[in-house]
Amino acid sequence: MSKESEEKIPVVILAAGKSTRTYPLTITRPKTLLKVANKEILVHNIEAVRDFASELIVIVGFQKEMIMSFLGSNFSGIPVRYVEQKEQLGTGHALMLAKEILPERFMVMMSDDLYCRQDVKKCVSRENCILAKEVPNPECFGVIVEDKGIMKQLVEKPKDKISNLANCALYILNRKIFDCKVGKSARGEYELTDMVSELSKKEEINVERASFWMPITYPWSILDANEALLKQMKGKIEGIEGIVESNATLKGQVFVGKGTVIKSGSYIEGPVMIGENCRIGPNCYIRPSTTIGNNCHIGNAVEIKNSVIFDNSNIAHLSYIGDSIIGYDVNIGAGTIIANLRHDNSNVKSMVNGMLIDSGRRKLGAIIGDNVHTGINTSIYPGRKIWPGKSTIPGEIVKEDITQKR
Repeated sequence: MSKESEEKIPVVILAAGKSTRTYPLTITRPKTLLKVANKEILVHNIEAVRDFASELIVIVGFQKEMIMSFLGSNFSGIPVRYVEQKEQLGTGHALMLAKEILPERFMVMMSDDLYCRQDVKKCVSRENCILAKEVPNPECFGVIVEDKGIMKQLVEKPKDKISNLANCALYILNRKIFDCKVGKSARGEYELTDMVSELSKKEEINVERASFWMPITYPWSILDANEALLKQMKGKIEGIEGIVESNATLKGQVFVGKGTVIKSGSYIEGPVMIGENCRIGPNCYIRPSTTIGNNCHIGNAVEIKNSVIFDNSNIAHLSYIGDSIIGYDVNIGAGTIIANLRHDNSNVKSMVNGMLIDSGRRKLGAIIGDNVHTGINTSIYPGRKIWPGKSTIPGEIVKEDITQKR
């Protein structure tokens, strides 16, 4: 059954979770408030659903005050309501908490994956719908089996390959979902995927293919998403709203925010996005796929490549930042060098929840949490993490993650 494109429905945004796989970035803030291309993930997604949303119903939990303060009671012209998930008992449990305030038909989406308007529009035109995307590694996702565009199975991380269609976790559902009773999964949670699976036995669920979907699973997912969004800047976002001094060179797509000064001798190769009220240079080199947040300082002879620098951070002179994520309010001491390539050229691995995970990236630098200070001439091995509020001493070589235990 097709729905009129003008119809607006409530959008349930699941934003209660505490993401430990993206530590140290999410120790101090919800993942959904991390920025990609200088805009919070949550804002990207609200922009994707804005034309179709009658209201936003945000399920909050971890750091709920930050999300509620950020969105308020009305965001971008859309009314916002909140439902608190006090215990993290899964996505199915989160949706059940909103049962009493939902009408016959509604949308459900994750707050920390990136979607696009065109895909949302396709889904909204369906009575029941699930968004899916073909991926090379379906064993890492919930997998959809379809027949002529109708979902037949939804299996979480199957051991055997049954399909290459990953569940993007954006749904159009009706209230019959609340009649689908499921038990706890192997990880002790009530899963929305199990409920959707049950619903598919009673009703047809259409499968729409995503043209754009970026799951933010690990810290380095921020780099992938940032690069993808900056590539989309071409012809859409451009402009120098700050000041560019003479003898500074900007090539390709470069965005410079209000109040920012690009000093003489700086060389910037787009796509690059620089926020407001920054001081860049002199004589620095900013390479493609880099985003620099608001109120940042990039010093003399600094080189930054394919990295994300969050707001209020300072990269002092003679430093190199490659394929890295630098948190909020960080001070990188002069001469800090972040290595981003192993001598054997193999993929960089990084510790996640006590396990060494292959990032899938040949080049990966450091992931540095909020309020970190590095001493001058600090050297950091590829894939290492530094927890919020930690410091290094001058000349320190960071071979292992610096965590809360230090």
